[in-house]
Amino acid sequence: MEHKPLRVLVADDEELLRAGVRMLLRHAEDIEVVGEAGDGAEAVELACALDVDVVLMDIRMPGTDGLTAVELLASRAPDIKVVMLTTFGERDYVAKALRVGAKGFLLKDSGPRELIHAVRSATAEGPILSPRVAKDIIDEYLTADDTHTGAARRLVGSLTEREREVLVTIGLGMSNGEAARKLFMGEGTVKTYVSRILAKLGCANRVQAAILAHDAGLLTAHAGAGAAGAGTSD
Repeated sequence: MEHKPLRVLVADDEELLRAGVRMLLRHAEDIEVVGEAGDGAEAVELACALDVDVVLMDIRMPGTDGLTAVELLASRAPDIKVVMLTTFGERDYVAKALRVGAKGFLLKDSGPRELIHAVRSATAEGPILSPRVAKDIIDEYLTADDTHTGAARRLVGSLTEREREVLVTIGLGMSNGEAARKLFMGEGTVKTYVSRILAKLGCANRVQAAILAHDAGLLTAHAGAGAAGAGTSD
């Protein structure tokens, strides 16, 4: 049975950026850009009227900003998924947007592959974060002391070795597909592991799991192993 294309709305006050996103998404046959909006209020109205699946939403726009628009959509049309379009200097908005209902974050300088992946994943996976954004969020939450380290390690200690491997990929900002390729697993299997890990760790989403992985030292250990491997190869 043929699936209908994902219907996408692009909301940004810069017409040139909207045109660029539309052009990049033309590379995907399963995605259709059905509308554009120049501010948050217009985005909410068009998203509901056009029955879209995903909104690519700028954060800072004149009039109604992206964060307010996400809140409005969450109450009016909760089935519509929103991925925020962000610049690297706007990390302070990330937690706020996730709290009000955004599905994830995408940097405005992302290439076609990452953009297409974000749209496709918005309706299927947990919060979507560009790897660079994911790292930035984790760094933001880290503190100089080891207050959370012991608790994080105890929680992670309840995972199997394979579950810890999948948790590392979450901490690195990988999608289910990227994790599957790295760990030589099926994408559906990875998805099952992610759900099991979130349940075991008591995490609501991938962002919380990523922070926990960092607090437990898994990402540091991963980096050390990679460096050791690089040093021993001829």
